[in-house]
Amino acid sequence: MAWLLQKRQCQEKQEKVGSEESMPQTPPFSAMFDSSGYNRNLYQSAEDSCGGLYYHDNNLLSGSLEALIQHLVPNVDYYPDRTYIFTFLLSSRLFMHPYELMAKVCHLCVEHQRLSDPDSDKNQMRKIAPKILQLLTEWTETFPYDFRDERMMRNLKDLAHRIASGEETYRKNVQQMMQCLIRKLAALSQYEEVLAKISSTSTDRLTVLKTKPQSIQRDIITVCNDPYTLAQQLTHIELSCYSERKKTRNLEAYVEWFNRLSYLVATEICMPVKKKHRARMIEYFIDVARECFNIGNFNSLMAIISGMNMSPVSRLKKTWAKVKTAKFDILEHQMDPSSNFYNYRTALRGAAQRSLTAHSSREKIVIPFFSLLIKDIYFLNEGCANRLPNGHVNFEKFWELAKQVSEFMTWKQVECPFERDRKILQYLITVPVFSEDALYLASYESEGPENHIEKDRWKSLSQWPSGVLASVGVPICQRAPLSVLLMTNLSSDGPCQTPPHPASQSGVLAAVGVPCRHALVPVCFPQ
Repeated sequence: MAWLLQKRQCQEKQEKVGSEESMPQTPPFSAMFDSSGYNRNLYQSAEDSCGGLYYHDNNLLSGSLEALIQHLVPNVDYYPDRTYIFTFLLSSRLFMHPYELMAKVCHLCVEHQRLSDPDSDKNQMRKIAPKILQLLTEWTETFPYDFRDERMMRNLKDLAHRIASGEETYRKNVQQMMQCLIRKLAALSQYEEVLAKISSTSTDRLTVLKTKPQSIQRDIITVCNDPYTLAQQLTHIELSCYSERKKTRNLEAYVEWFNRLSYLVATEICMPVKKKHRARMIEYFIDVARECFNIGNFNSLMAIISGMNMSPVSRLKKTWAKVKTAKFDILEHQMDPSSNFYNYRTALRGAAQRSLTAHSSREKIVIPFFSLLIKDIYFLNEGCANRLPNGHVNFEKFWELAKQVSEFMTWKQVECPFERDRKILQYLITVPVFSEDALYLASYESEGPENHIEKDRWKSLSQWPSGVLASVGVPICQRAPLSVLLMTNLSSDGPCQTPPHPASQSGVLAAVGVPCRHALVPVCFPQ
């Protein structure tokens, strides 16, 4: 009861200064942070202490882990702000396992709210039960991966049973919450089975002869000769990563899509035998990239630029001599990595502002360069301490983390306004693409090697029997079914345990320096 008394005293303190009756709520992110991220003046005046939590100007800055957990748990007169719930659930796994947090939350709910007492006031139960149920619902909807742990499910079921033992309405709500969670977990399991099949078939090899493969008759232009239409279909694929709730986001698969698109661009350019056809293909992808920029699809834009800058493509000097590169130079300037991608970040802010004031779905589209987003989150996590010298959790850091993730949540809610073209989508997802060695082989056949390094590589490639590149153990083609694209899976088995970052051949991800194994947490954002 000391905890409740402390919270009431803090509430009374806030009432005296004219604030709300409840604990200070999460302020708007724009009010908390300046353009550089953190408000550097937050610590210039005395802090207000409320039960182990420290505030400045009604903004929560830090607190002991125990106090932050208590701040998460509702009571009769208090329910935590949704942004606090999301921020704490997102960041708490840096300090403890989700099942440990769930156990503490259940203990506080049972003991402090006297749910274990069958003779407790039913009126109080009617007030607190919906709030506890709402907290559990938000947790299960936003972080369903946490509940694959049997210990999580056991605590959830125990607390839900205590709530459901009250009125019929609560029983129905609890049942609905559990059914929704079970559906999500079933979808996760089905997805992972498909992902395993993709991984097992990724060792398949496409035989590439010394001459250009005649079995591949179509190219992207024969499937879609309009750059704007192709940009629309690429946007469909990108947005499918965000909007389909049944899919857990797998970061590794998302990076694989970026790499696949880069290799697809390079393959389409290197395949044509005639120089004029290669030049036409380059100009086509320049137009596609420009349309992606206009739409706000920066991830596909960067993947296309990456593919066109791969060595097997960039070395085709005779081909590039026939290309009008002015538009491409502008696009490269927009995505220039210098000054920490200043030009891109400026364009992204413009697209985000357009999205806020948009009157149509087309104007709302913002698809960030995903690998740079992960890089930003990584450096925020690594560059700022999780705890302050006094041992308190540095919650100011986690507000900034939540700010970045919440922007992503806003962007993902946009429904793609463009009509689907299944023929184009199927081609983008399933057409074989060359490996790096296969691209070099095709490039040398188009324009012969010019220096000793290229000649040595060409000689090495030419020595393989029948030009079969599969013998080197490098996947020549990668396929991914349309129904299982790009999901952000950051494992919640323990604090910061995530899949390793897949090797990138394009060089773009390496330049960005995306250390994805340090990403934080699996999130399934609610619609």
